[in-house]
Amino acid sequence: MDKIKITGGKVLNGEIYISGAKNAALPLICASLLTDETVTLTNMPILSDIRAMNALLVSIGTQIDEFDDFVDGHPTKTYSYRTKEFSSLIAPYDYVRKMRASYYVLGPILAREGHVELSLPGGCAIGARPMDIHLAALEQMGARIEIKNGYVHADVDGRLKGAHIIFRFASVGATCNILMAAALAEGTTIIENAAKEPEIGDLVDLLNDMGAKISGKDTSVLTIEGVDKLHGARHKVIADRIEAGSYAVAAAITRGRIELINARAANLQTPLNILRNAGVLIQEKENSIVVDAVGRTLTGQDIMTDVYPGFPTDLQAQFLALMLTAEGAAMVTETIFENRFMHIPELLRMGANINVHGHASAIVRGVSKLYGAPVMATDLRASFALILAGLAAEGETIVSRVYHLDRGYERLEEKLRGVGADIERIKETD
Repeated sequence: MDKIKITGGKVLNGEIYISGAKNAALPLICASLLTDETVTLTNMPILSDIRAMNALLVSIGTQIDEFDDFVDGHPTKTYSYRTKEFSSLIAPYDYVRKMRASYYVLGPILAREGHVELSLPGGCAIGARPMDIHLAALEQMGARIEIKNGYVHADVDGRLKGAHIIFRFASVGATCNILMAAALAEGTTIIENAAKEPEIGDLVDLLNDMGAKISGKDTSVLTIEGVDKLHGARHKVIADRIEAGSYAVAAAITRGRIELINARAANLQTPLNILRNAGVLIQEKENSIVVDAVGRTLTGQDIMTDVYPGFPTDLQAQFLALMLTAEGAAMVTETIFENRFMHIPELLRMGANINVHGHASAIVRGVSKLYGAPVMATDLRASFALILAGLAAEGETIVSRVYHLDRGYERLEEKLRGVGADIERIKETD
């Protein structure tokens, strides 16, 4: 199993290109299942999660063509998807267990075919993320749902029916799934308390380009007028705000300066404000963000995760690591997932001063120095927090179980080496 070795203490400086957003690309791929025509997605990130989703679609009959591409001189992928007809309506355990986002096939297949069987999904071990919101909404739209032998069995007679749906929680996954299902439903669907993440806006744009009739983009109320048929489209995936936020912390934690090319500051205002308040200089440009912490003394800042536009749970671990290098104390409160502090025991091995209170909050006190150590990644974002700590630490840090990183960070070592990090991947055979 691969590992990543970091020798810390290097001040990072330069430019990093921000790739297409994983969390946008995965539902976009599944939206292609709503039509028998070709959907082409450009600026796709090169990640194991994308490969896993593609493999799932191939298993149910999708033809996928892959092209090497470049955006602003940076390597990327373009994929064309066409599901003329389904060879299977079952999303099996062997595929779904690898990635929770596989549940995005539920709404599209049910809407188009009237039947789907979905293995209950896997993914990062960051706590319970129940599908009850998805399933209850589909039942409101006329679906019959049964869970047996580890699978969700969903059926509908004819077409799904429009419904007035009020989510008890602004779930990103449920919003995406019901958006796709409602696009082909009979009548009008209204989703209240919809999630407002930029990745959902990206999905709305693709669906409308395919012929859907969706209004309310970027608001908590989405209105979908169902149509009989959708057609193909070509769409560019938005930049990954979580990757951008992660590398912003890399600049700050090493007291360096990095320009994040292709990043959109409008999608990162809450994290950027935390950095500003901590003492980092932030310059917002039209197509980039400059993060400058050279010679700066940072101060601890309280962080509380929340649904967008609040602080993203997917940046909590990274910012917690940053607070270890700031003066004073910071309270980090996790409100989205109940088990997202699993990186803390590993950070303690590196000399961190953190006190956890229950499952939801931690007091982080800045330390004079972090020390390199062998550590183990527990989930995707926690993995990057350990990379960040290693960049700031004295000595050598070896991070194991880095397959988590490969799910969400494209060419990580190459990007960090490009701004001066001493980092390398140790292959299993080395």
